[in-house]
Amino acid sequence: MPPGGKNTCEDSALTNFTNDIRRDLLARFPSTRSGASAALAALLATGASVTEDGFEVVSENERVAEYFLRLAEMLDARPEVRDAMRDPKRKRDKLTIFCGGTDAERLLSLARDAHGMLSSDDETALCYLRAAFLGGGSCTLPHDGASTGYHWECVFFTRERAEEFCSLLSEFELYGKVVRRGDTYVAYIKSREAISDVLSVLGAENALRKLDAVFAAREQSNNENRIQNCMAGNADKAAIASAAQTLALRELRETGVLQSLPVTLRETAEARLTHPTLSLSELAGLLGVSKGGLNHRMRKLMQIHGEKCQ
Repeated sequence: MPPGGKNTCEDSALTNFTNDIRRDLLARFPSTRSGASAALAALLATGASVTEDGFEVVSENERVAEYFLRLAEMLDARPEVRDAMRDPKRKRDKLTIFCGGTDAERLLSLARDAHGMLSSDDETALCYLRAAFLGGGSCTLPHDGASTGYHWECVFFTRERAEEFCSLLSEFELYGKVVRRGDTYVAYIKSREAISDVLSVLGAENALRKLDAVFAAREQSNNENRIQNCMAGNADKAAIASAAQTLALRELRETGVLQSLPVTLRETAEARLTHPTLSLSELAGLLGVSKGGLNHRMRKLMQIHGEKCQ
């Protein structure tokens, strides 16, 4: 995580998803020196501090630190792991890797040259994009089944590098935006569909399957909630209708109108007054008529109430 970067994975589940992506990307180690140089350039752009005698790379992820050491070895350099500091806020160790002397000069030169070659071929570009996420990336999923809140980002030290990253994404028809956050610049993507596309392009296949599974489970949960809300809404409407019918029928009985009605309507009215909480289907079963037939009788009774008692 680069200095000034924001911890966007505040609970273990979301942090685990970022680590799922990292595991997939770590498995795709560059196979060429040009790819290694591009990956080195990305790690330096997201997590390095250049000093007078060399540069330091700080990482809280041991496997990412090992990834950087493998890159350096592939490029004929031998950095050293200096110390592991405890981050009191995040309660994690931060590994500091130092590279100095001619090794530092050579790696920094390779990184500068790599920035001018990122668009030369897809694999070199992908090596850069993957390493940028390893060095300064995170991804969060929405809480509690919300449909919004998907967020994928990479944090850079300069706007130039953040915009370069977005430009590189656009070559794969992936489109991000850049925003300043403190002393850093964040390239980010917000929609689930776009994040799925990024994971697919980068080759984070296991993380992509997990994202799709999480989305499917939340969609199912949301659909079930919508059905339950609909059923509850219908139950409320039925209760209101039953209460209105009961009041109207009571007025018909109190005014003597009910006694003058045909037998079928009187039986219907008395049944509703006796069983005010029954649903229309239950009341129809009690009277031995169809639901449609009962509906017709109730409409007739309400019409009579409107004519006689208003």
